[in-house]
Amino acid sequence: MAGEFSTLDIVAVTNFFVVWVVYQALFDGRWRRRTSINAALASLRRHWMRALLVRENRIVDSTLVGHVIHSASFFASTTMFVVAGLIGVLGSADRIYAAIGNITLLLGGGQRLFEWKVVLLIAIFIYAFFKFTWALRQFNYFSAVVGSAPDARRESIDVDAYAERMAAVLTYAVGELNAGVRAYYFAFAAFGWFIDPRVFIVATVLMVLVIARRQLVSPTAKALREHGKCLDDRREGVADDYREGVADDRR
Repeated sequence: MAGEFSTLDIVAVTNFFVVWVVYQALFDGRWRRRTSINAALASLRRHWMRALLVRENRIVDSTLVGHVIHSASFFASTTMFVVAGLIGVLGSADRIYAAIGNITLLLGGGQRLFEWKVVLLIAIFIYAFFKFTWALRQFNYFSAVVGSAPDARRESIDVDAYAERMAAVLTYAVGELNAGVRAYYFAFAAFGWFIDPRVFIVATVLMVLVIARRQLVSPTAKALREHGKCLDDRREGVADDYREGVADDRR
């Protein structure tokens, strides 16, 4: 098998996985950037859960959860079709390779290397499928969390503690969904390998720059950070008013 890969092929594939893992650690893992969209949304989910706990009618919350469940289900079913199609390509690799024989741009390295390129895509989409299905299960678990959430207006509870735990469950589920969607982006970069390992390397770097820019400096990222700051300021103001009211009552 080693003879089928050039040094450049090995470098390109290694670069692909290293970039993917590093990106995931920076934006979804323990070293997540605080200025990223993912970090901003994690904070917004905590605000959402606080609002949910003091809200009498939770139909809107249930609808929003149902929407993300539908999204995860759609991606999971779509990924199954993609994997099935790629397995079909791999099973007919000899005929497909012969059929595209005139497209010299796509045939560097021979048929065996072509098959390994298809295998890489299959592996990426299988990974995405497992991420989507695990996200789907976690969203269903979160539905039980929402259904069992107490009414803070009628019970004496620690709203912040409940909100933190509920938001954590939702954030874990969304993280798996994001990982699956991210696999689609990196799969597009992997198509560059069919042209040339150098194209593969460039496509990987460009793809990660595009999605990193969206996370950090896009208008949406800025708007989400500003919205989160407004919610934080409002919460601090409400807390100050509450403390002043308690002090007045004691006088």
